[in-house]
Amino acid sequence: AFLKNRESEMYKLLGSKKSRAFRVLWALEEMGLEYEHIGAAARSDEVRAYNASGKVPVLLVGDHVLTDSVAIIQFLADKHGKLTFPAGSIERARQDGLTQFACDEMDGTLWTAARNSFILPEERRVPAIKDTLKWEYARSMKTLADRLGDNTYLMGDTFTVADIIATHSGTWARNAGFACDEQSVSDYIDRVIARPAYIRAQAL
Repeated sequence: AFLKNRESEMYKLLGSKKSRAFRVLWALEEMGLEYEHIGAAARSDEVRAYNASGKVPVLLVGDHVLTDSVAIIQFLADKHGKLTFPAGSIERARQDGLTQFACDEMDGTLWTAARNSFILPEERRVPAIKDTLKWEYARSMKTLADRLGDNTYLMGDTFTVADIIATHSGTWARNAGFACDEQSVSDYIDRVIARPAYIRAQAL
């Protein structure tokens, strides 16, 4: 996929849409940035040429190689002044706290479940842990509902990096069979995935 336009720098993103690379793809669409997307699989030779671990996403910025979806999105947000509050502000500290919550309480729980379902060698898996993880996720959703309140997005009326991480994790949870009994959180996820940039990223 190739999107023309709108700002001077050209980015190259490596990683399948079914991975955390989707977060970066979505962020690029939200910010209206010019990029090339290569849907390379994790641990493929193409990815290992830039990241020895083989993990995706990988973002090429000129001669520089950036890894980790959260770090990449926050870099883009800071560089282009979009999807973020400024560094050093109280709002940014709150935003970063919400991003970290999504990483720890949502992504981390889901990733542990995935590792113990099909990623780790079979003899290293602990399938029974998934019941505990589902309980932990449901408890975290109560906390997220409290933090969300009546807001449109996690930071009020402003859509930020934190919303991308939380919503991507929320859709991952739905696909993995992790229940969310908090109607406000479910409504929030539905609201965010209706954004035009999310729909464009899914369609690419």
